[in-house]
Amino acid sequence: MTPATLRILHDEHAALAAMLRSLLLLLAQHRRERTLPDFAALRAILFYLDEFPEQRHHRKETELLFPRLRERTAEGAELLAKLDRDHEHSERAVRELEHALLGFEMMGEPRRAAFEEAAERYVDAYLTHMQHEEQEILPLAERALTADDWAALDAAFGENRDPLTGHAPDEAYRALFTRIAHLVPAPIGLGPATR
Repeated sequence: MTPATLRILHDEHAALAAMLRSLLLLLAQHRRERTLPDFAALRAILFYLDEFPEQRHHRKETELLFPRLRERTAEGAELLAKLDRDHEHSERAVRELEHALLGFEMMGEPRRAAFEEAAERYVDAYLTHMQHEEQEILPLAERALTADDWAALDAAFGENRDPLTGHAPDEAYRALFTRIAHLVPAPIGLGPATR
């Protein structure tokens, strides 16, 4: 039986990848149409990235999953160190992206290219990071961790309850996810489809 932690991580990665791709699709659509994007939708996406993956998902990988894996095997040590460095950098990277978005929103067209390039770098780095976790670290964890390890991890990761993976949002986040659902196009939200 697959540990709940692995299902949770796979679901969170899939939701996050869809959110990241939606960000780039929104930008591409508005670039083609020569229109300004919906800045509220972009702010909601970036706020979600900062609040959920950065504060919950990454933190638990770095503080719980990766140390347990290091205790059980020396395999993957170099990649785990790189992923931890990615986690340290990604919180700063999303803040820099939020600042670039603010510059684009306040300054207009002259800041579009800088924001779009920063968004593309951010998304590419994030997708590569998740690919390493999915293809190398999670299979290693499945082989190396014990039933007791999984029980502790399942309890911790089970608290994540990311609304983009089908859970009802906590009361504090209900407005954010309602906003995302109505501003962001499918497959993440209910907003108009991108062309």
